Amino acid sequence: MRRASLLAVLALAATGGLARAGDLTSNLPVKTEVCLDVSGATLPVVCRAPGSRLDKREDICTCPQGDKVEIAICAAGERPPAETVAYDRARRLASRDGSLLGDMYEGKRMCVAPRDSY
Repeated sequence: MRRASLLAVLALAATGGLARAGDLTSNLPVKTEVCLDVSGATLPVVCRAPGSRLDKREDICTCPQGDKVEIAICAAGERPPAETVAYDRARRLASRDGSLLGDMYEGKRMCVAPRDSY
């Protein structure tokens, strides 16, 4: 009896660990932040993220230079628009409200590649 209850406790603990691992992959981030120059060009952003390769979320991002703006992370199979001067101008105009979430450029959503594909 005691052995059966010990096995049951171990089984519950193992499934709890698997459930937490599943939460990390099902809770992928959908937005991040970028730093924009006055021209709309991107500048380096400094983001603090967990050391785990499984947890893709970022805790906080800061901009040493430029304005910090929220932007969507591209979905699987989606590519961000090409970096051009025209895209920089469109990004500058669209970022006036502090966000690029939901903004489009030439029929494509303004987004950035996920962190693991850099």
